[in-house]
Amino acid sequence: MPGREQLHRLRVEYCKDGRLAYLGHLEVINTMGRCIRRSGLPFSVGNGFARRIRLQFSQALPVGASSRCEYYDLLLTERVGEKDALCRLGDATPGGLAPLRCGYVPRELPALEAWLTRSAWEVSFSQGIDRAALDDALRQLLNRGSLEYLRGEKRKVVDLTQTLVGWGWGEPGVLTLQTRATNQASLRPAVLLSAAQGVLGREVPSYSVCRVGLWHEGVDGSLVEGLGTRSE
Repeated sequence: MPGREQLHRLRVEYCKDGRLAYLGHLEVINTMGRCIRRSGLPFSVGNGFARRIRLQFSQALPVGASSRCEYYDLLLTERVGEKDALCRLGDATPGGLAPLRCGYVPRELPALEAWLTRSAWEVSFSQGIDRAALDDALRQLLNRGSLEYLRGEKRKVVDLTQTLVGWGWGEPGVLTLQTRATNQASLRPAVLLSAAQGVLGREVPSYSVCRVGLWHEGVDGSLVEGLGTRSE
């Protein structure tokens, strides 16, 4: 078996949609592991008793949210052509988790979860939404600086001055959010909208959430997407 310095770090971008958007993160990890085994790629395994595939994922999506830009890193014992690897993974993976692109990245990069911290989301409302009222509610929340919520039985605090980068409106009925994950917390769209409902004093229409962008944020504020393309 080759040493770690001889392994190749293949980064795969994949979608998560349809019914598979309701898979939890652990279920996604287990499903991808089975798909990788079916693909026949020369994956590396750890030295523990379970002999798990050496696999890292980007930050977990909320259950029910879809995505166009999730990532995982797979360590290979042999370098396989990118087109060949993508084809083999595509043949072995269900459409709701289909691989979109792949490429080799430097081994010394930080783990995906720590490296990709900026996200863009689209929140699509099922009915008309009072945009001005929701904008005002979001501004009020941002001015407060933080929000508290319960996750299970645990009370969480999110610093909105760090995690809520901005928002706007795209197509009719589509709210766009830009968020940042920090060492302390990350901001989920559903948590923000639940807090906004409290400010509004009424429920917003039902909605769906899709992650449409995921980047590394440099110290100068520049954004680099998972496979190394700098965002303008």
